Amino acid sequence: MNKKKRIGVYICHCGGNISDYVDVEKVRQAVDGGDAEIVVMAKTTMFACSDANQREMVEDIKANNLDGVIVSSCSPKLHMLTFRNVTERADLNKFTYVHANIREQASWAHSDNKIGATEKAIHLVKAAIAKSRYADALETNKIKATKTVAVIGAGVAGMKAALSLAEKDTEVILIEKENHVGGRVAEWGSLFSSTETGKEIIDRLYAEIVRHKNITLMTNTEVFENKGSVGNIAIKVRTITEGTEKLTEYTVGSVLMATGYDHYTPKEGEYGYGSTPKVITLPEFKNMIDNQSGKLMHNGAEIKNIAYIYCVGSRQSEGENTYCSRNCCTSTIHAAVTAKQKFSGITNYHFTRGLRTYGKQEILYADSLRAGDIYLQFYEDGIPTVTNEGKKTLVKVNDVLTNNREIEVEADLVVLVTGMVPRANSTIGTLFKLPKGRDNFFNEVHMKLRPVETVIDGVTIAGACQGPKNITESVNSALSAATKSYSILSKGELETDPLVATIDPEKCTWCGACEAACPFDAILKIDNGKKIIAEINNSVCKGCGMCAPVCEPDAINLIACSSPEIMSMIDALV
Repeated sequence: MNKKKRIGVYICHCGGNISDYVDVEKVRQAVDGGDAEIVVMAKTTMFACSDANQREMVEDIKANNLDGVIVSSCSPKLHMLTFRNVTERADLNKFTYVHANIREQASWAHSDNKIGATEKAIHLVKAAIAKSRYADALETNKIKATKTVAVIGAGVAGMKAALSLAEKDTEVILIEKENHVGGRVAEWGSLFSSTETGKEIIDRLYAEIVRHKNITLMTNTEVFENKGSVGNIAIKVRTITEGTEKLTEYTVGSVLMATGYDHYTPKEGEYGYGSTPKVITLPEFKNMIDNQSGKLMHNGAEIKNIAYIYCVGSRQSEGENTYCSRNCCTSTIHAAVTAKQKFSGITNYHFTRGLRTYGKQEILYADSLRAGDIYLQFYEDGIPTVTNEGKKTLVKVNDVLTNNREIEVEADLVVLVTGMVPRANSTIGTLFKLPKGRDNFFNEVHMKLRPVETVIDGVTIAGACQGPKNITESVNSALSAATKSYSILSKGELETDPLVATIDPEKCTWCGACEAACPFDAILKIDNGKKIIAEINNSVCKGCGMCAPVCEPDAINLIACSSPEIMSMIDALV
């Protein structure tokens, strides 16, 4: 552990995001020459991440013979990798780089107190310098990768992902728990902006899949166990055919999750659902118009007036489903337009909270208006009511578009526009330890920068298991996830960070507390020939540190977060 190092420090203006609230020159002066044996160079720069500054950093590292670099700038989530790559280009080990976040933690957090923000920034940079004393050169862990991907879920997203991977000469195990492929799309008839029905799309994809030599399709199959880590994940699957159970084990390098969604089911009595025969859901209505001709009938009566109540089970002010299901508005308008074209005398009344037919879907809304559909709008605190008066079913609302005038519609049929919800009773997320967002769909690492990756290395997500999507969006995410899975395995060898936990075998007594605390199953129980101890699986460990505080004999340490490092940083901060 080298405590006498030659460290270079850069303080970024971030174009004003930092320098408008933090006196960056004062920060530079506070750390420059404060310890001549440590900080041999300190500079300010307008944009540390710019190409010009990166080139200058490479030159500085070589010219000053630096063995440690600190950049004080924005969040490490944005540019940690950028500056690690800079140190590598200068022939310096990338793990000797230390990042100080003085934008989110100083300038933005204390924009109303420039003196305090500057003082805090100085302490944050000094803490980074203290940490840099202990930043040793480390080597990444190398893992041989199995060039096989398990795609879980054979809906439209899973099928497209499987085909994309197979075309890249990657073996694919396509796993579907139902006895057929296609998911929800297979249930659909005509689609907006497509000449094919949902079933025709699935039939075409299925034909391609069964012909492809790189795809093994397994229906009536579920994953019930997984072990290992990215590059070498052992999964066990259970296939049940005609009452016969068969267990199979595969080793895959990556897992692509495309398990889809469920339709929201209205509660008993919600808008009259279950108690009023004339009230049905959107999926039920679409099935009606796809399978009838001549006259549109329901319970033996011809349908003329149809009321559509939007956002049932979505955008809830109370309850879990506060999100917009995105596809419902378009799907409903398409169904309404189709009904009007297919059956004579139909009048459509749309009760909405504000339409969200985004992009090209606005064309469909315009077609609906030209066809004479009637739109009414309500606020969340003034939802429509559905009542029965004799044989009549009435829908009442205070219409925002007519200055809250109460409007009453006698409906032959009330269609509840139900949205998408996460899969019910799904154990697959728990099995793979996938985190969920506030909406209970699987969560990506970063919505914009890493939109199909999860915190579990080697596991990607695609389609509506990630959140409400239409077919186009599901296919796009599937192709993105397939590309990411392929990029993980294509080189045949993976590199993982060495920033993991370590076990001191002399101190460890195997109490099991660390194993229970680890959220990633990275701790193994082994016999080292002398006694039973814990061992870290480096390829799984995230270096989160949850095991360290529960270890009574203090046998666990974290590389790059050792006790001496943390204590020296605390001393610098106070």
